[in-house]
Amino acid sequence: MKRARLPSITALTAFESAARHLNFRRAADELHLTQGAVSQQVRQLEENLGVALFARVRQRVLLTGPGARYLEEVRRILRDLGEVTNQAMATGDKEILNLASVPTFAVKWLIPRLPAFLAMHPEVNVNLVSRSAPFDFAKEPFDAAIHYGEPAWPGAVATPLMDEDMIPVSSRTYRQALKLRTPADLGRATLLQQFTRPSAWQDWFRHVQVEPPNAFRGPRFDSFNMILEAVLADMGAALLPRFLVASDIAQGRIVQLSRFGLPSSRGYHFVCPEARRDAPAVVACREWLLAAIAG
Repeated sequence: MKRARLPSITALTAFESAARHLNFRRAADELHLTQGAVSQQVRQLEENLGVALFARVRQRVLLTGPGARYLEEVRRILRDLGEVTNQAMATGDKEILNLASVPTFAVKWLIPRLPAFLAMHPEVNVNLVSRSAPFDFAKEPFDAAIHYGEPAWPGAVATPLMDEDMIPVSSRTYRQALKLRTPADLGRATLLQQFTRPSAWQDWFRHVQVEPPNAFRGPRFDSFNMILEAVLADMGAALLPRFLVASDIAQGRIVQLSRFGLPSSRGYHFVCPEARRDAPAVVACREWLLAAIAG
């Protein structure tokens, strides 16, 4: 198959700079070229494409309609090229694992343990990005993801990691001030609510067979990390995942208010596209996660 003639990076860079400044002299100054060299690169690009990218009107330079559309794609290409080039320079000959994760799991569980994974697998370089919702692996540059919810992700293979066991907690000061000793005592507490778990407190009270008047009352937050900070600030009691608060409980920063947790049918899963399930870095990460959680 005959390959289409592609423009050079020099020509694309000259076009992008000239389009951004709408001035060939400023583009030349930015690129450390002569104005004639920038004009020549753009003119050659226009000839190769067979379309006018700029309109010259009364000594002004303006983008044409095709030029504006082409600029969007050129900027994307240059940005992507810059990212992969920086990535290649940063990782050398290591295998790259581009991993997405729900933020709370990444911050409170994964990152504190990540040095152990890297020590076991020095051949792998991990790039970690937060993602709260499922995405299309075909359109995103990720090899795998840690996902919270049901074990269903279109076009991906899911491996269960852990259930979400939520427990009631507060600061020690708050518990002592309100004398919180039994589940029923939480009926007089300020209950910190999570936007994505609006019925969590009601479900927990039903589980412990208590009917309080305040299951849906209290300030609402959009992340578990925010709620944890509110707990530490003595703002009230909260239902939080056990893995999120385990270290704070061990350090005495917060206290568990009841031995009863909130069972859930949802949990955390390691997901990857079918085509990447046997990639060495993906396999190493999946096996390490399972062993670390089991241990």
